Order: sequence, then structure tokens, then C-alpha cells
Amino acid sequence: MSTLIDPANPPSRKAPVVWAVSAAIPWAVLAVAQVAWFVLDGRYGVLHGLAAASTVAGAALFVGVVPIWRYRVHRWEIGSNAVYTRTGWLVQERRIAPISRVQTVDTERGPLDRLFGLATVTVTTASSAGAVRIVALDTDVADRVVAQLTDVASIGEQDAT
Repeated sequence: MSTLIDPANPPSRKAPVVWAVSAAIPWAVLAVAQVAWFVLDGRYGVLHGLAAASTVAGAALFVGVVPIWRYRVHRWEIGSNAVYTRTGWLVQERRIAPISRVQTVDTERGPLDRLFGLATVTVTTASSAGAVRIVALDTDVADRVVAQLTDVASIGEQDAT
């Protein structure tokens, strides 16, 4: 019988900044659209004020609060028998992928990830629940995780299909 562990490793300390910048982009686009709406048609002062207040409140929540909350929740761990992750902020998810079920291990680096030196490791398993993602790792940590998972998965005697 294997022991389930609570994942202990946090994402990179840069993760909240990346998540905040990522969240700020659509809020900035919305703010620009609202300013354009006001310039083109300033007749609805109360409606413009409500829209602006809603945008400021939403941006404050999703840029200022959510990234810090996500950082407190997101954790990952690679045990001898499984990969453990905990993700989310409002809805939290805990995933456990047995090493014997690992099929592929991939690394993904989006534009913001590259700018901040981060990567996401995706562990694809023979599971209908989908892949397990370890998000916002420093690039060197991601490379070590990929190497470790590749080594551990190749030692297993069972086929992951």
C-alpha cells in the first residue's frame, strides 16, 4: 500500500508576477475599450462609472489577489511511485499520476514564461482524466523534473498503456 503525500514544492517565486501580468493584459484591453467607448459616446455617465468601477474591482482581484492565492495553493511533488500536484485558487484540484502510467513528459514555455525564465512540465498518462501539469517552474527546475521523470518512468517494468 502506497502512502499519499501532500505535495510540498511550490512553483517559482516568479510565478505570481507572471500570473499577474498574464491577468493584467485582458483587463488593460477592457479598460482601453471602455475609455474609447467614453470618448466616442460620453452620454451615459453613470453607466461609464459602473463599468469603470467593475473593471477596477475585477483587475484588483485578478491581478492583485488571485496570483498570490494561486501561489499559496499550487504545489507539486515527485514521489517514488507517483507525481502529485495541487492546483487552482477558487476551485482546487489535487492530481496523482502513478509513475507506471507515465507515457510522455513535455516542457512548454510561452512568451511570458520565456521572458521570466519559467516552464510548465506536462506529464501525460494513460488516464482519461488527462495530463498532469506542473506549472511555473524555473527553467532549470523544469529540466531536472523532466530528466527525473524520464529516468523513473524508464525503470518501471510495466507498460504505461
